[in-house]
Amino acid sequence: MTAILFDMDGVVLEGPRTDPQVYADAADAALAALEADPTPAQRRDCRTHDHELIRTRCAELGIDPARFWELKEAYASSGTHDRLRSGERATYDDIDAIRDLGERTRIGLVTNNRHETAEFVASFVGIDFDVVRGRAPTFEGYDRRKPDPYYIEDALAALGVTDGLYVGDSPKDVTAGRAAGLETAFLRRSHNRDHELPTGTTHELESLTELPPLIESPESA
Repeated sequence: MTAILFDMDGVVLEGPRTDPQVYADAADAALAALEADPTPAQRRDCRTHDHELIRTRCAELGIDPARFWELKEAYASSGTHDRLRSGERATYDDIDAIRDLGERTRIGLVTNNRHETAEFVASFVGIDFDVVRGRAPTFEGYDRRKPDPYYIEDALAALGVTDGLYVGDSPKDVTAGRAAGLETAFLRRSHNRDHELPTGTTHELESLTELPPLIESPESA
């Protein structure tokens, strides 16, 4: 197997997504940085990920929506990093298996989360990923999230390979991995323990520790 790519939230970081309060705080910080004075309704809408709604509210407030989004993403990254440093959000106990795999094959971190946070997490957990990809801090970057295979394909191009395995914890991970031409592994965690196995899953895992023998099997050669 030429490469193994990993999702981040729900695979490396505990929980399937960033806490919504992080985004609410980030939106508030971005509005303050741009010296906007929103009504409660405008503030509420700016805290969402609805691009058209955000563009409308930014126009009402006289601020650049692209700049607001960029700041919001940056503040969200900062808030996420603080939660990781403080231990408010933890990593899973089995991620040492990823580090061990890195000694045998190329590994990558590919997430719908922000690229700034993906790079921070790679450094924070001390895993030497060969490639790290997360969403760009733009509206277009957000729209390229999985199930779109864009970031997975970008990571594969950076590695110079076309085959491998993508490990994730959600149906969109399986969809994106398959669209990129990869085998897929659906990792069971507490938040998806009872979910139906996504259509198209190649492997079902109870732990990342099941990966080493899997990639050494003849079927994965």
